[in-house]
Amino acid sequence: MGFINPTPPPFDVQEWKKKPHLERVKPLAQDWAVNGFGTPYAIYLLYILKLVGFTAGAFAIIGSSTPGLGGLGDLGDWWTQPIVWQKFVVWMILWEIIGLGSSSMPLSFRFLPPIGNSLAWLRPGTIRLPPWPDKVPGTKGSTRTIFDVALYAGVLVTGFYLLFSDGTDVAQVGGAGRLNTTGIVVMLALLIALGLRDKVSYLSSRPELYGLLLVVFLFPIDQMIVASQFVLFFIWMGAASSKLNHHFPNVVAVMVSNTPWNRSKTIKKRLYKNHPEDLRPSREAVMFAHLGTVIEYALPLVLIASSGGTIGKIAVIGMIIFHVHITSTFPLAVPLEWNLFMIFGTVLLFGHYGEVPLSTLDNPLLILILLVSLVAIPVLGNLRPDKISFLPSMRYYAGNWATSQWLFRNDVGAEETFDKGIVKSSPVVKKQLTTLYDEDMAEIFMTKALAFRALHNQGRALNGLLFRAVDELEDYTVREGEFLAGAAIGWNFGDGHFHGKQLLDAVQERLHYKPGELRIVTMESQPAHVQTQQYQIWDAATGLIEEGYVNVRDMMDRQPWLDPTGAFPVHVTGPGAPRDGTTAPPRAGVPA
Repeated sequence: MGFINPTPPPFDVQEWKKKPHLERVKPLAQDWAVNGFGTPYAIYLLYILKLVGFTAGAFAIIGSSTPGLGGLGDLGDWWTQPIVWQKFVVWMILWEIIGLGSSSMPLSFRFLPPIGNSLAWLRPGTIRLPPWPDKVPGTKGSTRTIFDVALYAGVLVTGFYLLFSDGTDVAQVGGAGRLNTTGIVVMLALLIALGLRDKVSYLSSRPELYGLLLVVFLFPIDQMIVASQFVLFFIWMGAASSKLNHHFPNVVAVMVSNTPWNRSKTIKKRLYKNHPEDLRPSREAVMFAHLGTVIEYALPLVLIASSGGTIGKIAVIGMIIFHVHITSTFPLAVPLEWNLFMIFGTVLLFGHYGEVPLSTLDNPLLILILLVSLVAIPVLGNLRPDKISFLPSMRYYAGNWATSQWLFRNDVGAEETFDKGIVKSSPVVKKQLTTLYDEDMAEIFMTKALAFRALHNQGRALNGLLFRAVDELEDYTVREGEFLAGAAIGWNFGDGHFHGKQLLDAVQERLHYKPGELRIVTMESQPAHVQTQQYQIWDAATGLIEEGYVNVRDMMDRQPWLDPTGAFPVHVTGPGAPRDGTTAPPRAGVPA
């Protein structure tokens, strides 16, 4: 890895191009284990500068725009005032929904341009994905209209209004007062209306965290601190609980392999059973995964139970280290600002206000809202991941994601048709890369994204299912659905519901692919109470080809590249059910 140039490929490129799909994935998975994505160090420097700008910009704007506060030089005098916490939440919503936060820049496969959100959602004609088009009147369709643009712009306007507004109720609250509740209501109403028209832009604002805190801010100010403590506490509990699976050790190994400050290939190899031929997570990776989960359970429990004091302060320091470590690994999708937010929230809510009694929270309606949002919805989302996004389910970076891979037929230029025919925020990722590198390096990066996926459990199953989707895999270009969604709908953050059947239908509505020209394989997250994951194979023109399930254990026992045939045991429950349980990959066939 160089400062400007990416890590060179560890093979002869011309020979690599001649190999079949799984053999092209294999050396890149092996390379990821010791080099990660191979991103130039300059990219990490840009992320660091962005985090500095994010932090300094937040406090500079909050302090200078709010009477009763002050400049950065006086930060120590005013950072604990309630309106600072409130405005910091608004700042986070704006930062994320504009596209400056999670899923931005090259570590999210956004190169030119480096963001997508606002470029797509301020543009009529782009694709929108309503959550319940058949149930909520006025939400059908997949095309963004002037009305949708106005809703999104309205969220931005009200957000900036709140960010730059004076505090109210100064006499009651003291200091600089609190945010105007009318403005908060308007922003929440616009967010909900936006979400009913387009789930992607709504979820990009992270409503399960920042949106819920906005709701908390509507209640009397004396309820705010403890209610906010519980929001952060359950975020940690939900995230820790979601990691109680067989997927998370893969996440740890893959994430640490990409850590820029860890340059020891020897240490990275120890994360795998026997690099380069056995890339299942080693006992060390499993141990690190379990240790991280224990920390994410234990320290928040100490924070919520200790009421400050020495033990509470030790737990605060522990959580700061925990989030700093996550930030330092620069995981793909880069939820870096979220980690800084959690650090600030920890210091403010459990450090400065750690001694506030939990009994201060006594508003029955607010308690009910917190229970529904922080307990009921995450539990339901983990039991029925097909119904609820992994974000409100609090299944963060646990390796248990809904995923998809898209197959474009080569001889008809199906991918080029997609790029030219869809109104979107950016060209497809391959086109973005060819403006920076040559064609071969661009294709290597695209395949490395597939290698990243293959290093996780569900990637093994996806590799096998590709052979069930089409007759001859080498007649197709395979693309990671995550990054197609980034270009087509403006945001991608690990939610396969963004790039499944609903997006395929929207694409087909516009491009009218013929049978066999575009197919996708989708896989749902693993429900908490079973050891299987559902899959479906779709043709853009003809619909469902096959559906069934795979066993998690079968994914764990295999290498990312499977064998040359892509053989993988499946259990077919829908079309083609007589093939139930076969281990050889029957071909789905490509209609003439």
